[in-house]
Amino acid sequence: MSATTAKNAARASGKPKTAAKAHAAGKSKPILKTEAAVKPPATAPSVGKSADDVALTERLRLEVERAVQRSFKAVELLGAPPPAVGRTPKTVLHRRGTLELVHYTATASEVYRVPLLFVMAPTNKGYILDLAPGQSLIEFLLGRGYDVYLMDWNAPGDDERDLKIDNYVLDFVPDCIRRVQHDSGERDVTLVGYCAGGMLSAIYTALHDNGPLKNLVCFTTPVDFSQMNLFRTMADARHFDVDRFVEQVGVVPGDFVAAGFDALRPASRAAGQLRLWDNLWNDQFVKGFRMMERWGNETLPLPGGYFRQTVKELLRGNALHNGTLKIGGRIVDLARITVPLLHVVAQYDHIVPSACSSPLIERVGSRDKEEVVLPGGHVSIAAGANAVKRMWPKLDSWLEGRST
Repeated sequence: MSATTAKNAARASGKPKTAAKAHAAGKSKPILKTEAAVKPPATAPSVGKSADDVALTERLRLEVERAVQRSFKAVELLGAPPPAVGRTPKTVLHRRGTLELVHYTATASEVYRVPLLFVMAPTNKGYILDLAPGQSLIEFLLGRGYDVYLMDWNAPGDDERDLKIDNYVLDFVPDCIRRVQHDSGERDVTLVGYCAGGMLSAIYTALHDNGPLKNLVCFTTPVDFSQMNLFRTMADARHFDVDRFVEQVGVVPGDFVAAGFDALRPASRAAGQLRLWDNLWNDQFVKGFRMMERWGNETLPLPGGYFRQTVKELLRGNALHNGTLKIGGRIVDLARITVPLLHVVAQYDHIVPSACSSPLIERVGSRDKEEVVLPGGHVSIAAGANAVKRMWPKLDSWLEGRST
């Protein structure tokens, strides 16, 4: 074949000119550029990853894994029932309207002689003290050998709209004390009041200085209401007609009560939801969060009479601190409290600041009295990991020598 013929054949076949020449010369076919492009380049020798690279890779893997878990958990929570709470075995001894008295089943082989009667704030359910096994003050005290009773509350009916502080102090509390005495077979009783339950317990004790109380324990108990600045602002007569409000609603809705507490920390609910999302992968965190959230969401309505008295006599008049509060026509003088007293103050309490609660220890006439200020907030002082480590052991050590 002539060179001209080969050249024409190459042009007709579409082959590159160089390939046609090489073929005509009988030489081996060269590598085309397109073939050379797909040839893998020579690999460089592998270099070991640094510790920082390994840590970053592990962190990214963990974050991806948690993001996937958050997505699944979020879907699960959408249809999940409310978390179980208040599971320590108990017996309801008495029900009357808003009041419920329960007795917890003893778990220790030996029980202290003097029973404990807890008094909750009328706006809160008592299961904050019995959230879950291992997270229950009630369970802890039973295990330590105490005989435990609790004054719990239900939503008041419309027929209870006129209940006042007087009714709680002169009726509900002494009635429950009598029932505890009868059920336990003991005359002596220790009252343990939480928040407004502590205030009710202190007022009762001041008015019954010759009564059956052996000891008084108060947690985060309001006394000087002049230190509750935001509540006082909300209750200011220039902006809020409490008489008209109570006449309209009768029983103050729980949502209204909860909104007052939320106003102290307006961003707390949003911040809580962000913390929940960030920790959805953590089953223990989610469990604890949901129990606390349920308790907050189940804030109870309040009888209008109690609410009106709180606004007028306590928030506006600061009558308990000033010694002018009258209950049943009698002046409440905290100096008449002479039984042994333990007062637990939460250092970071945003609802009852320490300046509001601390005057209690100064005003009472008890010789055996102690105030302990512990790190924590209004709720974490009694429930949660902080309480387990600090408040619970302190309460036990104080009670054990005074409960025989």
